[in-house]
Amino acid sequence: MTDGTDPETRSPADRAAALAGILPEQIARAAALPGYRALAGIEPSRICTPDDLAGLPVLRKSDLVEAQGARPPFGGLAAADAPFTHLFQSPGPIYEPGRADGDWFRLGRFLRACGIGPGDVVQNCFGYHLTPAGMMFDAAARAVGAAVIPAGTGQTELQARAAAHLGATAYAGTPDYLKAVVEKADALGLRLAITRAAVSGGALFPSLRDWYRDRGIACRQCYATADLGNIAYESEAMEGLIVDEGVVVEIVTPGTGDPVPDGDVGEVVVTSLAPEYPLIRFATGDLSAVLPGRSPCGRTNTRIRGWMGRADQTAKIKGMFVRPEQVAELVRRIGADRARVTVTREAEADTMHVAVEADPAPEAEALDAAVRDVLKLRGSVETVAPGTLPRDGRVIDDQRDYET
Repeated sequence: MTDGTDPETRSPADRAAALAGILPEQIARAAALPGYRALAGIEPSRICTPDDLAGLPVLRKSDLVEAQGARPPFGGLAAADAPFTHLFQSPGPIYEPGRADGDWFRLGRFLRACGIGPGDVVQNCFGYHLTPAGMMFDAAARAVGAAVIPAGTGQTELQARAAAHLGATAYAGTPDYLKAVVEKADALGLRLAITRAAVSGGALFPSLRDWYRDRGIACRQCYATADLGNIAYESEAMEGLIVDEGVVVEIVTPGTGDPVPDGDVGEVVVTSLAPEYPLIRFATGDLSAVLPGRSPCGRTNTRIRGWMGRADQTAKIKGMFVRPEQVAELVRRIGADRARVTVTREAEADTMHVAVEADPAPEAEALDAAVRDVLKLRGSVETVAPGTLPRDGRVIDDQRDYET
């Protein structure tokens, strides 16, 4: 249960009143930026509720890439005098700003909900190179008074030894990587003290959560992006994800921006309340649905059911997005006729298989290198005869079962 003075536990009426003061100011800030020509003519004082946002245009990642190309680095969507301390690059490429002071990405709220705080040592296995996830969780751990092991990704044996020797009590990283660290520690005869895990960057499958529970590790997940920071997070109630106080979430019909009835599945569209980077109705491409009622933990904001797939064919594999545009670039790069990426899971880990139609077949080493360079991931690769791949319009086939 959270403290009653916390914004997380305020009444819906108090939250609505606060938003009615904040939202018009945020719309006015955005409308004054050179990248928000789509908001020209909007009267900010009339945008006071989530329902009022429905009349505004949706900003998509493709729009963001185009805007950043025209006005680098942030497309004219960030305040020119914002005190950013970090500049990040994510696949796309898409550039994101960040700040090291305070908990700018607001993930401290999630760590507190995981029971992480003073006295904890967080092994942060999110990447620190170019992409922001490592810094996001680093700042969150410091915000709640925990020490940080900036472990980053890879080198599993070193990770296991560091966790044991430095006394890590909590883990931050993608859902499946902790299992690899724990199993490596078992193989090395090391005893780990990790009892809590704060995960993101991929689906937390029920079977994997159960595996952690059986090892004495309470594993909770959040939904966050590099652009928006924390969007929603699990609490001890383990009933859906609670929307963060720093954003407004809408669930809309994919491709239209029209809100769907509560409970229906639709695309997650988020408006950020960060004054330095006011993303308005930013379409994540993710699917979810509003979960009725309030959380038993005492937090009163809207809940969503969690990640329920993609509104497009984009898939998150091993914590990295793979987009149809990247598959098209792979086809162009190797001179193939077409390609298909198939995503499955084996031993609680994501696997990727890439099949390409090409005649003549490219050299195996060149094909492997192109996949790593374009998709930014390793996977099995094969060349198949022309006409082999299904003509169903899909270039990314996600076959993972999200119910088990």
